[in-house]
Amino acid sequence: MSSKKIGFWSVWALGVGGIVGGLFPALGVAIQIAGAGAPLAFVIAGTIALITTYAYAKLSVAHPCRGGTVTFLNQAFGLGLFSGTLNLLLWFSYIIMLSFYLQAFGSYGVSLFTPTQPIWKHLLISLAILGTTGLNLLTANHIGKSQIWIVSFKLGILILFIIMGSSHIDISRLEPVSVSSLQSIFAGAIAIFLSYEGFELIANAAEDLVNPKHTLPRVYYSVIGFVILLYVLIALVTLGAEPIEQILAAKDYALAEVAKPIMGQFGSVLITIAAVFSTISASNATLYGSARFSTIIAKSRGFDSGSQINGIAQSSIGLFITSGITLIIANFCDINRISTMGSAGFLLIFAAVNLANARMYRYTKSKQWISLLGTGICLVALGMLIWFALQTDSQTVWVLVLMVGVAIGIEVIYYLSKNRQLHL
Repeated sequence: MSSKKIGFWSVWALGVGGIVGGLFPALGVAIQIAGAGAPLAFVIAGTIALITTYAYAKLSVAHPCRGGTVTFLNQAFGLGLFSGTLNLLLWFSYIIMLSFYLQAFGSYGVSLFTPTQPIWKHLLISLAILGTTGLNLLTANHIGKSQIWIVSFKLGILILFIIMGSSHIDISRLEPVSVSSLQSIFAGAIAIFLSYEGFELIANAAEDLVNPKHTLPRVYYSVIGFVILLYVLIALVTLGAEPIEQILAAKDYALAEVAKPIMGQFGSVLITIAAVFSTISASNATLYGSARFSTIIAKSRGFDSGSQINGIAQSSIGLFITSGITLIIANFCDINRISTMGSAGFLLIFAAVNLANARMYRYTKSKQWISLLGTGICLVALGMLIWFALQTDSQTVWVLVLMVGVAIGIEVIYYLSKNRQLHL
């Protein structure tokens, strides 16, 4: 990576780009589960993210490095089975999220250009991961500039949708939330939590950021605040402009369908294009933040950290490994089921990050109670998600069990292979 630095707007675009791509597949899911309470579901999910943002802002200022979450966990809990398992689980969760974004990219792309045939969807997914891999081989400055342009384009279309759609809202379709519907609203909020996880990527760009101590907190809070407002407004316009039955009939491309009566056929195409750009920019941002995790984790475990292998920087090896695994999962796995456990994976990680900041609150100059509250909220949300999954599709729970089991297994094998004492 180059030593060139990126400014506030570049990393802000990186954060928004990593989050908003999840709106397009998450909107239909939220409406399907929470119904007219979908806007409130987005608020609840965003609030969980906002509380966790406090810990990330404090830890990122204390440790401005590309290691991000990996560094935070290692500093707080030491190099043991606990932190090692969480680091690997984070990497797995990122690969799942990349696959989730690429699945949405393929679906929207196929609907825009060709008949919906699986071969074309797989081709688009494969081209997308190869393209973003090539882009991430460039400098951080190039990545930041590309994110600004992509994010500006898609936000412009989404804001236009909100402005034009506000005059099409039928208030009668926005039913008041009842006590009986609260359970479904909470279920929807937890299920779509993954649509907010991209804010964590900001930590990985801290080392490339100009004046991180001053800029990082402003980036974190402004990104989350903006995205919550954007999600709620889009959900309100969507629910108010079309009967909920029609929205659910087009769940996978709900925004494009709702855009037809609001913006016409051309507007629907614009929304589809925005969805394509959103998911590809989210993939770009996620890959940028996660690709070096394998190298960072390896170095933290004492493996050789030579700068070059056959002329290829070691930092690029993690990029190729991440891209290769994502290519397989995105093309061959049921991403709808596994994305639910992706949310579970991130809730577990965020609970640990909140706990890490609570443990180091003197060093990070934090209010300990805020991060302890964040830990509890994330764990409660994780428990609720697993409970809801057991009620609807119990097989999804085994995905999380498998992820955690594989992560623990890799750590145990590492300790045994190095003849080191296994400790928590």
